[in-house]
This record gives sequence, C-alpha cells and structure tokens, in this order.
Amino acid sequence: MEIGVLTVPLGDQPLPDVLDYLDNLGVNTIELGCGGYPGEDHLTRITYLNNDEKQAELRELLAEYDTTVSALATHNNPLHPDEERASEADTELREAIELAAQLDVNTVTCFSGLPAGGPEDEVPNWITAPWPSEHADAHEYQWGVAIEYWTDLADHAAAHDVDVAIEMHPNMLVYEPHSMLRLREATNDHIGTNFDPSHLYWQGIDVTEAIRLLGEVDAIHHVHAKDTKVYDSNTREKGVLDTTRYTDEPNRAWLFRSIGYGHDGNHWKDVVSTLRMIGYDGALSIEHEDSLTSPREGLEKAIDVLSRAVFETQPGDAYWAE
Repeated sequence: MEIGVLTVPLGDQPLPDVLDYLDNLGVNTIELGCGGYPGEDHLTRITYLNNDEKQAELRELLAEYDTTVSALATHNNPLHPDEERASEADTELREAIELAAQLDVNTVTCFSGLPAGGPEDEVPNWITAPWPSEHADAHEYQWGVAIEYWTDLADHAAAHDVDVAIEMHPNMLVYEPHSMLRLREATNDHIGTNFDPSHLYWQGIDVTEAIRLLGEVDAIHHVHAKDTKVYDSNTREKGVLDTTRYTDEPNRAWLFRSIGYGHDGNHWKDVVSTLRMIGYDGALSIEHEDSLTSPREGLEKAIDVLSRAVFETQPGDAYWAE
C-alpha cells in the first residue's frame, strides 16, 4: 500500500515541480485529473490521447522521479438530464478509460452521475426518502437510466481492461455502499468504488464495516484518503444534511478535513489494517479539500499521519500460529 496524492490542489504548478515536491516528501504515486470537476491542469486528455510522443514524454518524466500513476480522475455527471452536459461527461469518461489503457494505468476514478427524477425533468434530483410515493417512483426511474448507461460503459471499460472506481458521493445516485453494490451487480467487475471515507463519515456509516462489505466482492478499486469532522454542536440543531456554504465553517454541520483532523491516527491505522485484511494493496490517494488550511500544509500533515499508519512490508509467516 502506498501513500499517493491527487494533484488537483497543486494545479497552479507545472507537473515537474509537483513531482519534485512530492518526491521530497516521499510520495511517488499520483492521481491525475483529466476532465470534469478535477480539471486537467496536469494531464490535458485530448493532448495525450492517441499521442505516442506526448505519452512517452510523460513516462520519461514519471520515471525521472520514480513515480507511478494510481488513477486518472474525471468526475462529472454522465446521467445529467441536459443531453449536452451528459454527452460531455460521457466523452470525458470514455476517453479517460482509453487514455488510461494507453498509459498502462489500470483505474479511472469518477462519479456515478445523477439523473433527473423523470423523463421531462430538467435538473438532477437526489432522492433521499421513499415517501411520498412519487419519490420512490422517481428513484426507480433513475436506476433504470443508470443501469442502461453503466452497462454499456462497463463493457467499454472491460474492452480496455481498465477498472472504473466510482466515488460514493451524496448528490449522486451511488452515494453509499449498498447502492454501489447494486450498480456493480447490474454491470460487471470492472465497476467498483473509489473508496472515499470522507463522504461516509457524516452519513453515519462505519468506515471499516463498509470496507469489509465491499471487500467481500473485491469492489474497492481505489482509495481516497480524506477526512471529515462532524461538529455536534451544529448537528444537534440542523442534522447532517447541510446546505450551508463550505466556506462558512463555523456554521456547518461537518467539514472535509485533512487526515488526522477528523479522526485520529489510531482510526487511520484501523482503516489501513482493514484494507489489508480485504486484500487491497493499492494507493491511498490524498485528496485535499480542507478549507481551514493550505493545500501544501494539508497534504504534508496528511502524509505525516498516514506514514505512521501504512505498512511498508508484506506480512510474514504467522509462525506463532503453526
């Protein structure tokens, strides 16, 4: 298991400078945005797709810093009811899969997307309750849309032998482990999760139990290392479904935090240990979205906590159990 970094927060710096900075911190695995909300500051998808020369330049740069790419990231909404927006997101995702295959990167991270609540609606609709009954009907309509799309997308991923790692994210159709399993069961094993615990904490989901549940069917394709702090003084008044601006920190029910500022080092040791139990040996890709500190400080503090949690060696023989 390696500590990695999603480089999006460092997008104002050229990739060589980012690699040099991360190498000095002992980080040699990165996740690169190539479309959608992550943008493409460090990997302009259309420039590198089907371009042997540009791909060779990237490989040479990565080799210089002994760095690997854990995933390409393109988070967007391919199920959007606006056909133009959905088509753009679909193109980004399909091309990201193709580019990943060409770069020998085995994973693309993304969202499931979220449809409208019906064929005539114009905006996505996140359904959180089955009553009144039209909400349950809308939810089933959404799943019909999603399964049709993702069945075809899963075939595209299989054709390129690339895993698609869906981040379980509120305001998307797949936002918790059971919806993730439902989509996987309806498609194929190339569809799994980009396990980001930050979205699960505030929903009240036990992160290690979620790892075990998804690990039973080998559904964790990638992991984001991001923390969340729930502020009980605010949740006692408003609960956790909070539309307060992320930058109004004192009044939010919860905030995304750097690793260690939502849960302590012992918790992250449990997360790492549970991931090892279910056979995950990929990257822990740090995603900085802590509004209380800068990207560099947030990344460096996260690396410090994770470096004391991650095992550097493979398990030895359990000689004491023989």
